[in-house]
Amino acid sequence: MHVGSKGWYVYELKNLGVRRLEGRKLERYKKPVLANLLAEKQQ
Repeated sequence: MHVGSKGWYVYELKNLGVRRLEGRKLERYKKPVLANLLAEKQQ
């Protein structure tokens, strides 16, 4: 898995305990949405 790939963002968010966003699995979202969510959770 490459750092910065969609799979990497999903992996990092799941490590932080985030499994769903607005009732949908993380895998359903595009990479920019996941990147913004990870940035929010890390602050």
